[in-house]
Amino acid sequence: MSGESQSHKVVVVGAGWAGLGATYHLAKQGYDVTLVEAGSYPGGLVAGWKTPGGRSAEAGIHGFWYPYRNIFSLVNELGISPFTTWTRSSQYSPAGLEVESPIFQDLPRLPTPLGTFIYTKFQRLPLIERLSALPLLYTLIDFDNSDAAWRRYDKITARELFKQFGVSARLYRDAFEPMLLVGLFAPGEQCSAAATLGMLYYFILAHQPDFDVVWCRGTVGEKIFSPWVERIEKAGGKFLSNRRVTDLIIDSNNQAKGVICGEEVFDADAVIFAVGVTGMKKIVANSPSLQRCEEFRNLNNLGAIDVLATRLWFDRKIDIPRPSNACFGFDKTTGWTFFDLNALHDEYRDEPGTVIEADFYHANQFIPLENESIIPIVQEYLATCIPGFKEAKVIDSSVIRLPQTVTHFAPGSYQYMLPAKTSLKNVFMSGDWIVNRHGSWSQEKAYVTGLEAANLVVSYLGEGTPAKILPVEADETHIQFARNINQAISQFGQSVLPNFWLP
Repeated sequence: MSGESQSHKVVVVGAGWAGLGATYHLAKQGYDVTLVEAGSYPGGLVAGWKTPGGRSAEAGIHGFWYPYRNIFSLVNELGISPFTTWTRSSQYSPAGLEVESPIFQDLPRLPTPLGTFIYTKFQRLPLIERLSALPLLYTLIDFDNSDAAWRRYDKITARELFKQFGVSARLYRDAFEPMLLVGLFAPGEQCSAAATLGMLYYFILAHQPDFDVVWCRGTVGEKIFSPWVERIEKAGGKFLSNRRVTDLIIDSNNQAKGVICGEEVFDADAVIFAVGVTGMKKIVANSPSLQRCEEFRNLNNLGAIDVLATRLWFDRKIDIPRPSNACFGFDKTTGWTFFDLNALHDEYRDEPGTVIEADFYHANQFIPLENESIIPIVQEYLATCIPGFKEAKVIDSSVIRLPQTVTHFAPGSYQYMLPAKTSLKNVFMSGDWIVNRHGSWSQEKAYVTGLEAANLVVSYLGEGTPAKILPVEADETHIQFARNINQAISQFGQSVLPNFWLP
């Protein structure tokens, strides 16, 4: 690297997937990068820590799905092996086992969405109910992740969308809403139809293997972020914890010249924000400089969702058919998942008892409860799914409340979500809630937007090589063909019909 690039100072705010991704690439390009994190360790929502008894706990379990091409590429580059093999999953309701999923990549590949439809084993949902989803296929053709498609579908709720296209009440209740509660973390009447279509397509419908998933063999913080931060520091990047951003220094040219964290000031030739919606709103609330920018003021129109993460240690071995399980129907507006950590985590493989992680999404009604009230509820729910939990004793537990932590993709929220470029020339955004066209979701999207923000810094400051970002796998031929036909018909209609209907 040239001496000039060494003088370029970049401050990255937030040490989750986006912030670490941006910092790592810029450090490799020779930039003087400082990563500041409000918490005491890197990782944000996906870090882990130890309980008072020395056992590992974390803020919920995070899966790594088949289309996470960039994260898998990063893990290979770091030379680490943090993941389990591909796992099968189940779905439960209070009535018992509802759905079992295979490992889709091991089965003969069928044109999408036939593989998902045929190979998934529904225990109770009749075929006639499942067939009511067929008209919905049009929306998957029409929603192409473009800005126009997002604006068209973001105004209505997922529930309205499914109703308009004739999805049966039972299919919605037993299949689609459970997916929303664990995929977008909210019930259908509170989810944007655009976000719903984007999430369903990316994780389930674009290609047959997309729903296949691996899990970290321990906490993500320990297995991935610790070696990653070591590599960042070796490349010259600096990680500073317990630094809460209170303002930016903006010059007369509308450029950030520094980041203020309380009494400290960090000089900056460029700034990347890599925090969640709630964290960004807190920064704006303290920052007179950002409050002067309309797009940052408008972030107050966005919301986030409460999560409750519990970990229970039982006194005996309990037979759990599948390591990962999603559940619905226990509370009207809350989805939850439970995981067999004896099967997933190295630390608990030889544990004499059973270790379970149970995570609740849209969990606002549970957050105020005392731990002593929460643990029996979790055990009762587990016993409803797998009766062996009924007689077992909880010998240790961890309860982690995560209020306002995951992005709420509410109807009408898209217009207030920020693109990577802001009105401040050298301030860039990243995170799973940032508007981009890559098509990925969740952790993969956060990491990709971190790389995209790093590339904007490289372009702006004119030093270094852009990060290579792997695109999502191309649509299958029949989907591309259907989209082209649909687009042509739509353009023809717009050319001959007056444009006075609501989008």
